Formats: sequence, C-alpha cells, structure tokens
Amino acid sequence: MSKKLELERIRTVGVIAHGGAGKTTLVEAMLFDTGETTRLGKVDDGTSIMDFEPEEISRKTTLSAAFNSFEWAKHLINIIDTPGDFNFLGDTKTTLQGADSALVVIDAIDGVKVQTEKVWEFADEFSLPRIIFINKMDRERADFKKVVNEIREIFGSNAIPVHLPIGAEDNFRGVVDLLSEKAYFYNADESGKFKEDAIPPELEDDVASYKEELIEVIAESSDDLLEKYLEGEGLTPDELKEGLRVGTINGSIIPISCGSAGKNMGVQTLLDLMVACLPSPLDRGPKKGEDPKTGEE
Repeated sequence: MSKKLELERIRTVGVIAHGGAGKTTLVEAMLFDTGETTRLGKVDDGTSIMDFEPEEISRKTTLSAAFNSFEWAKHLINIIDTPGDFNFLGDTKTTLQGADSALVVIDAIDGVKVQTEKVWEFADEFSLPRIIFINKMDRERADFKKVVNEIREIFGSNAIPVHLPIGAEDNFRGVVDLLSEKAYFYNADESGKFKEDAIPPELEDDVASYKEELIEVIAESSDDLLEKYLEGEGLTPDELKEGLRVGTINGSIIPISCGSAGKNMGVQTLLDLMVACLPSPLDRGPKKGEDPKTGEE
C-alpha cells in the first residue's frame, strides 16, 4: 500500500459534546464494534477504557483528552475523546488543533446546550468539517425531530439528516439510511448486531420528505450537480455519495446521524458515514503554525 493511499484512508476525529451527552459511551461502542475491545465499556459502572483516571471514574465524566484508534472498512480512524466538563474546555480546544474533523454528540432529550455551542465555536475556529450524532434515542422523552429543528435553527439549515431513527424511547430499534433507503434493525442485547429489512410503513412519508431535502442540499453543494438537478435530471447514487462527501469536507453540508451509544444501536452506520464523508489528511492539507515570538506563519 502506497503512502498516499494510506493517508487517504486515515480519519482523525475529535469527539465533542456538552457534558452528559454520551460521547465517551459512543467511543466505547465504536471500540467494541471494531473489535478493539471485547466488552462494551460503560462510564456509569467504571469500565470505560477512555475514562481511566480515578477522578474521571468517580465523577463519571471525561476530564482530559483520551486517544485511541481502530480500523473500520479498511480505514484507520484516530479518535480523540475530549473533556465533557465545562471547567476543562481549554483542553478540548487545544486538542482539536490536532484533528482533521469533528463528531458532535447531542443528546435526543436536552438538545443543543450552551456547552454544545461553545465546542461548536471551537470547531468553527479550526474550520473542521463535522458530523452530528443525535444520541440516546432510546431514552424517555427522546425527540429526534425537535432536536433536528433546534440544530438547524442554531447552526444552520445545511445541517441535514442522513439517517432517521426507527421508533423512539423504549421502542427505538434501528435506523434508516436515507440515500440507500435501507432499514437496519438492531438486536436489543448491545451486541451491535442488526438485520436489514423493509422500511416500516409509518416511516415512508418521513423518509421520502427528508430524502428529497437531502438531495436538494447535496445538489446545492456543487454547480454541476445543481445544474443537473434544476434541469430535472435525477442524481445517480454515486453522485449523491460524492456530493455528500465533498459538501461535508467543504462545510456546506453537516450530516446528522442518530442512535443509542448505550444500546450500541446506530453506531456502525455512523462509522460508515465517518469513513465516507470525513476528510483525510490529504483533504485537509498541511497545517500552518505561528512563530510565538513574531506571530508570523
């Protein structure tokens, strides 16, 4: 494998969120699903390998950045779990300088909070392409549409769902991929195992509506795609995938995924999205620094 090809297959992602959104639990699920761990680590019972310091275990929150890596779909993902405590946001900002992209975790109950907006500003400052993951879809009062509307109102209409939840609260059981129109139903045993089946009839209208909006946003990310779209020509699956990737990298699209990290549902579809849409080091180019004495690059 050439060095260039190796670089194309690397994703370095900073995971950011407001405290309690479940970002460390999400990282633990990723490690489990990719075979890096043999059990699903839990923050609440002190078995997380990302929050390993005694104070982190006792407080059940990330106090310093933790790093790990794993392979997924022949790609190497370097993951950075940033502090969730408001008092340690300085470490979050510093850590993000080493990332090529961000994964923003927002819980399906509380939605966007003040700390969410703060870490979003950090991602803006470093011009990081990003994906949003709406977590805790299995929890009481989880409301996907409400949180999506809130996200779009605060962060912009270019934040757009690419996955829809199947059910909510106790009835949450999987996700629908809008572009492929495939439904994935997960086992309830936290194994991450799933089966592909038909989209539930009660979701068909939502799938059609959200997919139409997604296609429009993708088309607007490219002059060529927009021209084809406005002329009434359908965009091919490959054009949609590439348009989503290019739009995510240039910041004109912010894909929204969803699931439950604690139940290990929707994590694998998120990993697929990260590989498909987030930038490699080649996409980002060399990082520039400043001489601390002169301020020059």
